[in-house]
Amino acid sequence: MYLLFPGRHHLLTRYQKEYLLKLVKHGLSETLDVFGNPLAISKPPTAIIFAVTSANHNNTRRNPLSLYQRAMMIQDFSRELELPSYVVPIDDIGQSPNFASYTLKKIEVETELKVSLTTENTIVLCSTPVANLYLKLGFKILPVEKVPGNKLEFFAKLPWEELEEIVLKRKHSKQNGNDFEKTKNPKNDLPKSFEEFLSEDWKQLDPASIRLWKDYGLFEKVDMLFADTLIGDDGDLTESRDYNTYVREMDEIAELKFHETKPFVKPGRIGDIGCAVGSWIKLVCSDQNYLESDFYGVEIARHLFQICEQRKENGEFINPNVFFLRKNAVSGLVFPKLSMNTIHTSSLTHEIESYGGRDQLISFLQNRFEELVLGGVWINRDVVGPEEGENEVWVWMEEDSSTNFSRSPEEFPNFKEYLDSLSTKERFFQFQRDFRKEEGYVLRASLFYVDGIEYHRMKLKDICEYISKKDYTDNWESEMHESFCFWSFNDWKKNLESIGFRISPKSSEYRNEWLVKNRYEGKVKLFTSNSDNPVKKEDLIPLDFPVTHMLLLAEK
Repeated sequence: MYLLFPGRHHLLTRYQKEYLLKLVKHGLSETLDVFGNPLAISKPPTAIIFAVTSANHNNTRRNPLSLYQRAMMIQDFSRELELPSYVVPIDDIGQSPNFASYTLKKIEVETELKVSLTTENTIVLCSTPVANLYLKLGFKILPVEKVPGNKLEFFAKLPWEELEEIVLKRKHSKQNGNDFEKTKNPKNDLPKSFEEFLSEDWKQLDPASIRLWKDYGLFEKVDMLFADTLIGDDGDLTESRDYNTYVREMDEIAELKFHETKPFVKPGRIGDIGCAVGSWIKLVCSDQNYLESDFYGVEIARHLFQICEQRKENGEFINPNVFFLRKNAVSGLVFPKLSMNTIHTSSLTHEIESYGGRDQLISFLQNRFEELVLGGVWINRDVVGPEEGENEVWVWMEEDSSTNFSRSPEEFPNFKEYLDSLSTKERFFQFQRDFRKEEGYVLRASLFYVDGIEYHRMKLKDICEYISKKDYTDNWESEMHESFCFWSFNDWKKNLESIGFRISPKSSEYRNEWLVKNRYEGKVKLFTSNSDNPVKKEDLIPLDFPVTHMLLLAEK
């Protein structure tokens, strides 16, 4: 009789060990199922199958451990059970009513059809609502930590609850000045003050978990993952991004990035932080000047990191010394101090400001400075705000392209079609309502008529935010979180120089003329005025569209 134990298995507890030992030693006959009834099965357990779910995910709050680390822990954990145990990886398929049946099929495939789990030869061990999926298939369920019956009561904490409590206590301990990483217990080399601080809670973990988490420094890793406000529970920067659109856009501009940055890339150790799908590295490592260099692509978004790994496996990178890391460049150093000759980022720093805030952006700048060798360069290509962005301007917006006819968003198949039906002026009002609303930003604009023509008065940086995003109707929700104009080019230089960087005179700010010609002209006109209340057309002074992008070369 197989025991199927599905779960993410990032921690294993003493309670789980004791529960399994009882099943092995005393059999299944008197064990109570999830309803509180004896199983009445005379056959003894013959093997335990640990179905490790989300096996293809790691380095996130929900899934901090890699598959190989979980497998090592399970095998260590199982040595006392005196029963064959098998680790079977189950990749994530999201929230699916067919997850249980998928798991069974996956086990059959992973064991090369040698193990076929049925309701006749398998008992499922599960204490979470996932058990209901197996019940629907006719399997008998052992509730492990859960008290049998309808009440939501438990004999012991679930492993994930243990982990969250430990992380919380570590956080509080650090905030109170306890540095338990530096104080060691000479008997077992565990952090003494931390062990004492946790008291009985530490003892709930199985020794196999303690050994793995201690030897691989996993508590410190999880401290970082849980403290990071920039990345979601599943390791993505934003849950609203359409990655198909995003990847296509990144690939389309890879050549432009390469040719714009190539003259400034220094050979040696070259890192691309926020490397997306690795397109920039692919182009640089193909250049004869960098055949002896080592390349490190850093990407935190799980979906993009997986694409990078697949491209490497496909042999798309000419240089064999291309490595991809799934790390967060905001929370700490990505590379060792004084180790990198070139660091490249593109369209990343504005996202850190937008999703993480100013403190995290400053931390990011400081980390890059620490990582570079003397003479190394950080090439930062990104959007930039206008100088004097707080100054007010008068804005004319076209309104003849509307096909909306006062219809609400609910009357359209999707929000994109609703946005596309709006004129430039109508879409601005939607932007005004949506832009960084969750962050508490208020975009203020006043209505003026000059010679009978409608204008809107607002800050220069606000209209620049709008025109830079107004055409991204297929990714509107994500774009509404992102701030492009928080710093001007001079603001960037001052902040980097305060950290210790020298700004190369070859750095530049520029205007994307394609955007001006194809997105701005005919849609928006900008004006300044010598009068606070212009009344005739002559009072308005035409203003060119400001810069949109920068290439910032920060040298150490």
